[in-house]
Amino acid sequence: MHKDSGTDKKKANLIRVARFILHRRVTSKPEIAATLGLSMPTVLQNVKELIQRGIIIESGEYESTGGRKAKALSVNAGLKYAAGIDITNNHISYVMIDLTGELTAKVRVREKFENSLEYNETVYRHFREFAGQSGIAHDKLLGVGISFPGIIDKQYETLLISHILRVQNLSLRNLSQLFEYDVRYENDANSAAMAEMYRLEKNAVYLSLSNSVGGSFYVHNGIYEGDDYRSSEFGHMVIVPGGRTCYCGKQGCVDAYCSAQVLAGHTNGNLEQFFERLDKGDTDFQKIWDEYLEYLAITVTNLRMAYDCDIILGGYVGGYIGKYMAELSKKVVKYNGFENDTTYLKTCSFKKEVSAVGIAMSFVEQYFESLE
Repeated sequence: MHKDSGTDKKKANLIRVARFILHRRVTSKPEIAATLGLSMPTVLQNVKELIQRGIIIESGEYESTGGRKAKALSVNAGLKYAAGIDITNNHISYVMIDLTGELTAKVRVREKFENSLEYNETVYRHFREFAGQSGIAHDKLLGVGISFPGIIDKQYETLLISHILRVQNLSLRNLSQLFEYDVRYENDANSAAMAEMYRLEKNAVYLSLSNSVGGSFYVHNGIYEGDDYRSSEFGHMVIVPGGRTCYCGKQGCVDAYCSAQVLAGHTNGNLEQFFERLDKGDTDFQKIWDEYLEYLAITVTNLRMAYDCDIILGGYVGGYIGKYMAELSKKVVKYNGFENDTTYLKTCSFKKEVSAVGIAMSFVEQYFESLE
């Protein structure tokens, strides 16, 4: 029993050191020891083992502060890879990430979703083409993650409901069995949150402003899913009682006021064109944008009141909103009487490929968590 306890502690320290290097990207032995509170002999032992196994590499040296220069340590990026697929109503996005979580390849194909075996085969065929072009050996791929817009029961591989795709109780096992790799599923907003919050060391809310509005609450280094996998349905909070009809059938939902389609609907579904017109000073588009920001400010304020943490604005609109943050902040302050500091509002790092990246990252996390 004492031996098992010692083995467990050794394994836990190995995982802690490896994960620290992964999330820090580049670090040194003294920094690992100081930050994790481990003795230098313990750090040296673990680093040596990780290097021998090819998981960690010495990637250079730190500038000397007097004395011997410390070796810079980082994860061996090309040791393993993971693939991610994001399925939407009209497109399929494919990504490949390395063991550091960096995006190494991506492609987006236009395919209309349909509930059929033929569609599953199309998803797989595009994946095979994508994987083949990447040139990554079969034994280097940790698995394939697939994200859907909807509520997923991961244990039973079932898409319980997706208003966007107009399906419910859809078994995903017919799709899983096509792949010769481990396959896992996740909601698109949760996947996006994983990508955006991957290296965060604090709690945060991710608000996805795509063709539908969704989100996630990232707390204690994980996604809070709720008792029935329905948490963080921010798009269906009512902000205008008796307002516009949402696709869910309710009136006044956030989705009816803050989805990307609210803007893209004015430019034949082309969001990029909307912002091009806005940037050229089109007064009609400025009015539309001003109203959009007003409702977004109400939504953001409600989330801040509920969670008291950083809020990351992502999704399709999140990819364009950076230059308008000052404008949004002024509106947020108007609705928040408790604080006038809006630095908790953050912009996203990814655009269209974010959900595919996030679900792929779950394999990287699993790889480091399962080190023996």
